[in-house]
Amino acid sequence: MLVKIESKNFDIKNSHKIDTAIANGRYKTLDKIFDLKPESIVDEVDKSGLRGKGGGGAPAGKKWKLMQGFEKRQKYLIINADESEPGTFKDRQIMQYDPHLLIEGMIDTCYAIGATKAYIYIRGEYFFWYNRLNEAIDEAYEKGFLGNNIKKSNFCLDITVHRGAGAYICGEKSALLESLEGKRGHPRLKPHKKEPEWFFGEPALVNNVETISSVPFIVDKGYEAYRSYGTQKSPGTMLFGMSGHINNPGIYEVPYGVSMKEYIQKMGGGILNGKKLKAVIPGGSSCPILRGDEIDDITLDYESLKEHGSSLGTGGMIIMDENVFIPEITKNLLEFYHHESCGQCTPCREGVGWSDRLLYKILSGNATKKDIDTILDIADLMNGKTVCVFAPAVSAVLVSHIKKFPDEFYSLVK
Repeated sequence: MLVKIESKNFDIKNSHKIDTAIANGRYKTLDKIFDLKPESIVDEVDKSGLRGKGGGGAPAGKKWKLMQGFEKRQKYLIINADESEPGTFKDRQIMQYDPHLLIEGMIDTCYAIGATKAYIYIRGEYFFWYNRLNEAIDEAYEKGFLGNNIKKSNFCLDITVHRGAGAYICGEKSALLESLEGKRGHPRLKPHKKEPEWFFGEPALVNNVETISSVPFIVDKGYEAYRSYGTQKSPGTMLFGMSGHINNPGIYEVPYGVSMKEYIQKMGGGILNGKKLKAVIPGGSSCPILRGDEIDDITLDYESLKEHGSSLGTGGMIIMDENVFIPEITKNLLEFYHHESCGQCTPCREGVGWSDRLLYKILSGNATKKDIDTILDIADLMNGKTVCVFAPAVSAVLVSHIKKFPDEFYSLVK
């Protein structure tokens, strides 16, 4: 079940240092890519079926191809390292234990799409990881892997790490770009047609840390080697995480398509203190919740989770035992989302706060069944009626928690 592609160097002493990284295979794709045509690398990534590992799961190769046709323009690669989703902590593993894997992936990607400037937008609270990335980038410059005329190829690339200011909404790619441009982190309206993102009016590719960290393996081994893992529609591997009431919390790399139940038992060591599994939030807190008794035939891939009414998200599973009271979990999450709504859209700005207040009323024992109906009505009003997916995600949280555990909510009302 356990594989080592992205996590291959995690357990090696001083794996974050460039000499150790080089001795263990990092940067060897630089000897290969400059002999290839950029479009051939894009095609290889497209054929690999690599999907975005930041939550959306969009095909990476298709996004990369949107960068073609702008050869006379300044192009950018933007790495989304704003890992702010509760329950998600996989990207920081890469940045801590193998930052040179990310840098190598960025070089490969930038050469493929024709970008000569790149940014890593990192969560503001990740100060340790911000420093570690900068140390690794400085080492890469000293070795000649960044800057001008890399490997005597005439290809140039500069990387800058930018700290966010602690806003969860800046994990949404267009809000991230607004913030990186020095503006308020508000999501942008989606374009009517397929096109790249835009950074100061120039074409930009935005990808998650783990997505770009998968690229060196594909460049080195080929798309078929990547497709040898996972499923047909969800090829490859992912750094899946577990937190909560689990014996072995942490990050484990496994192929897509493994059994969720088996993963929890084998990798996680089962539920803490021998308790029963009550619920799982499968991919970060914004994913619809699943009851413990409905995961038997669920596999860890995009298609299976969607089929079962949830989503894979970032692969960060939150495990809850039989003693958890779901309305309290829901209230805890709504407090977070209430605080983090950017306030741009009225359904989100008002709806999330209203739901939070109603949950407080319910938990205080002062509510009626009508208040639960009102929360469900608010969830419907928030779903699909805002600029970004923040409000629909909160809507999914509310609806799934109430629908999956109705008795616990209705036991609190008159």
